[in-house]
Amino acid sequence: MQERLDVGLLARARAVAPLIAREADGIERTRRLTPAVVSALIENGLYRALLPQSLGGTEAPIEIFMQMLEEIAKADASTAWCLGQCSVCAMIAAWLDPDTAQEIFNTAPGILAWGAIGHEAHAVEGGYRVTARWDFASGSRQASWLGAHVRIVGADGTPRKNADGSPEVRTILFPAARATLHDVWQAIGLAGTGTDSYEVSDLFVPERYTAFRDVTAALREPGPLYRIGTGATFSLGFAAVSLGLARATLDAAIALARAKHPSLAASAMRDNSAVQNLIGRTEGDLRAARAYLYATAQAMWRELSATGEFSAAHRSAVRLAATWTIHQSARVVDTAYHMAGATAVFRSQPFERRFRDMHAIAQQIQARDSHYEDVGKAILAEHS
Repeated sequence: MQERLDVGLLARARAVAPLIAREADGIERTRRLTPAVVSALIENGLYRALLPQSLGGTEAPIEIFMQMLEEIAKADASTAWCLGQCSVCAMIAAWLDPDTAQEIFNTAPGILAWGAIGHEAHAVEGGYRVTARWDFASGSRQASWLGAHVRIVGADGTPRKNADGSPEVRTILFPAARATLHDVWQAIGLAGTGTDSYEVSDLFVPERYTAFRDVTAALREPGPLYRIGTGATFSLGFAAVSLGLARATLDAAIALARAKHPSLAASAMRDNSAVQNLIGRTEGDLRAARAYLYATAQAMWRELSATGEFSAAHRSAVRLAATWTIHQSARVVDTAYHMAGATAVFRSQPFERRFRDMHAIAQQIQARDSHYEDVGKAILAEHS
């Protein structure tokens, strides 16, 4: 049954991609996914890719999830980014009380979004009370529920601590209608994600609408997917988005080279040895990046499925592969954009928006250079 669900997920992603490509200009212009795209994603169950099977989700292996995002990103990066964000947010269902998860994810449209960690929630009788504003809520304009990751302050006013002394952080969930959305996403790229800010004032959140995200001991679902956690899944998913975006941009440059005869040039682009060399090298770079990312994900999944453990070594390997893949994808996009010459600067051509989208992705937390430092530190600490 799992295999059939997985195959169906990819087939549905490929089926909706042409619609998304047709709607891409509207998504860019309105800075929102269009109603037609949101409806197609919902009707084809794509938002439910990582939702537990116990709730009617696909609970797809990580590789299938990555391939789904690649396919959507080839059509439109903003759509793929929102889909990746909201799909990973749905993983919180594995930490929730089943009735609560059922209410959130099986009441249409059943879409959850959240932003960056920050602020405090105060413990009160039966739950928590919070006044705060959060940023970077990709997909929030489609969401029926919003979440936030907050540090907990006890009833006595003292910040709660975990056993290791770190702050206690909970994810709180609340209906989107209870929040005020602020239209702040005026960005260089990924314009259609609507990655806005949201705010609540003196909001009471009952205990059952909270969870310890990514805490293995608090899991209620047995599947290996949830032992990876949301952090590493975000990394792999957004790296896959960057691959799809790079693939589409390079393909557009190849198509242009086959047809274009630059002004003042003696021959067509396709007959230019410099262009031929550049395409060959860039194709190799992109294929190598994709192979590396997927090999890392597959090795991690095999060990995780066999042992039930997402090891520190695999966590580090995933972080390195995802970060490097995003950076490599940006280089591929830059090369394709440069290869296209003056053609690339026109909004009517398939380069300009993808160039901006790729550089917006490369500025996100998943692509920070500091990740290399973290991996290097781990490597140097081995056997020391």
